Amino acid sequence: MIGLIGTGLMGAPMAERLLLNGVSVMVYNRTPAKLTPLQQAGAEVAASICDLLQRCQAVILMLSDADAIRSTLLSDAAKPFLAERTIIQMGTIAPSQSRSIAAEIRVAGGSYLEAPVLGSISEVKAGKLLVMVGATLEQFQQWLPTFQHFGAEPLFIGPVGTAAALKLALNQLISALTAGFALSLSFVQQQGVAVDTFMQVLRQSALYAPTFDKKLQRMVEQNYANPNFPTKHLLKDTNLFLNEAETAGLQVDSLSGVRHILEIACQLGLADQDYSALLAAIRSSNEDNSDAKPDSTSP
Repeated sequence: MIGLIGTGLMGAPMAERLLLNGVSVMVYNRTPAKLTPLQQAGAEVAASICDLLQRCQAVILMLSDADAIRSTLLSDAAKPFLAERTIIQMGTIAPSQSRSIAAEIRVAGGSYLEAPVLGSISEVKAGKLLVMVGATLEQFQQWLPTFQHFGAEPLFIGPVGTAAALKLALNQLISALTAGFALSLSFVQQQGVAVDTFMQVLRQSALYAPTFDKKLQRMVEQNYANPNFPTKHLLKDTNLFLNEAETAGLQVDSLSGVRHILEIACQLGLADQDYSALLAAIRSSNEDNSDAKPDSTSP
């Protein structure tokens, strides 16, 4: 039986995916009411973290951040039950955090590997996630059949920390690309250029990325409800990337600007909405500052 801790937007469909593939699953969430649909689908519900660790040899983590992992799995109550257990961390945390958690789990007598995923709810349900694994080669081969429930071709990246770094690098691109697209879209709309014309030219150019079309309708309609990936989570991942990149001595000014836009979106009450809400933040910033000083280029 595989345990799964954290049944949020991604965790719940991942548990369902395992169940559909005939895997016995035990789930835990700090809010037990959220587990009812999974229990009805055939999952067992753990009364506590300790209960889950006692009954599951392997445990998948889909928690929001490293602090949540530490407060649940690495609590004084849970640590004694980590011995001879395999912990598979599949959320998005920093590489330094992943290595630190791995060390603590090893001291407690358990084993650890990371396998963050790229994709959203639709990819989970279709089994088309991109699974990136940071582990020993032996661990990768051992758990490959489990990862293949989520994606057909899991990738072995390297030791613990490398897959976490790759996931953050990809999420940094989500921030940068979405902010850049939202800014260009807002600009051409304000200048009277038809959105269809803008997109026609963009799609024919080397500048095009498929994510633009995925977010276009939401931005045009300004509809950010029912998110696959909330704004607050992208802000969290952007902060993680900035901290790690600054420590590595990289120049991160461009991404610092994107973080500011994400912060504005959260301040606008859009933290739990889809991250395409970056558009609202970009337009809000413009409106807030439009009367701050005269436009020197105006006649």
